[in-house]
Amino acid sequence: MEIAFQFWHWWVAGLALLALEAFLPGAFFLWMGVSALVVGTLLWLLPTLASFWQVLLFALLSIGSVLAWRKLRPQRNEPRAETRINERGRLYEGRSFTLDTPIVDGIGNLRVDDSQWRIAGPDLPAGSRVRVLAVEGATLRVELQA
Repeated sequence: MEIAFQFWHWWVAGLALLALEAFLPGAFFLWMGVSALVVGTLLWLLPTLASFWQVLLFALLSIGSVLAWRKLRPQRNEPRAETRINERGRLYEGRSFTLDTPIVDGIGNLRVDDSQWRIAGPDLPAGSRVRVLAVEGATLRVELQA
């Protein structure tokens, strides 16, 4: 017994898969939905297309489009420095600054742009040039710049 699909069956399935994508994002159901819509359109143009070929075409289009999307989508690499909103201190690593106040007992303050930062490093007088080595929580680890 062969199931006789109509073109609108594929369109309904495609729209249902696209709606499912709204609840389960990840673009997996998106491409399956698009594949179902393509098969429905092809069946509308070629109404004698056998159900076996419809299902096979749907499977091939779904698998092919999902694999192509995974291969061609933009990769999620390390965020660019300007997008590190919550890691602002990391932007200062490697930069040099002049101390406005001295570092006493290994602790001091440093004005960077529009912010005041706690710094840790060797005892140094005001006016010394320091370089930021690392960020440790809300503290910038500094060293004397040669």
